[in-house]
Amino acid sequence: MTVRVGTYNLHGLRDSVPALGRVIAAARADVLCVQEAPRFGRWRARRAMLAGAAGLAVATPGRLGGVAVLVGRRVRVLHAASHPLRSFLGLERRVLAVAVVQAEGARLAVGSLHLDLNGPARMHHAAEAVALMERAAARHDAAIVLAGDVNEQPHQPAWRYLAGRLADCHAAAPEGDGLTYPATRPSVRIDGVFAARGTHVVWCGGVDAARPDLTGASDHLPVVAELRVGHRRAEQAVQPVAFPS
Repeated sequence: MTVRVGTYNLHGLRDSVPALGRVIAAARADVLCVQEAPRFGRWRARRAMLAGAAGLAVATPGRLGGVAVLVGRRVRVLHAASHPLRSFLGLERRVLAVAVVQAEGARLAVGSLHLDLNGPARMHHAAEAVALMERAAARHDAAIVLAGDVNEQPHQPAWRYLAGRLADCHAAAPEGDGLTYPATRPSVRIDGVFAARGTHVVWCGGVDAARPDLTGASDHLPVVAELRVGHRRAEQAVQPVAFPS
């Protein structure tokens, strides 16, 4: 079966929230990794409201790091957690948000990551995140998908590390040029979806949304990958996720 997994830096909801909601809805993602989600001032309600407007629900706990995983109705959440990554003096605290999900028998361990602007920290956190994802995937017999704002381009060390351990989905099956930043005049690809190499990437590219919405919603453009994954054994204990009525 195919599963749509996306990533989107929300820019802290500092731009047009209605436009952001329309772009997220247009992504039609089964699982959406977000960065710069609200962290202060009714952050739970604001995350839930944004997700609900697109028919999604927030799967992962915690506000630290501004990362989260949102899920659609056909996805069951088997496990969700937030993992603080190593702290570096003077730099923002980084976190990996992980949701293990199942959709019609296909099981994925999906991680949302926002790497730092500092190169050594970025590299360390990339390796730390992959190790955490490998443990989660092994524990739940799931295929890894790691997505987020890498804050560097494909020729740089952290991206090369991620693409060495996992498949860079846009490079595997590109749809469009893949450029994600800045949204108004995209010139670099710094946001990506990386999947376990046994996963077949059908395509990976942007979202078919109105241009004014894409430029008005965030300073980043979203990325969505359609993945074909095999079935996994059934899971008995399922974590409930609240969807909007």
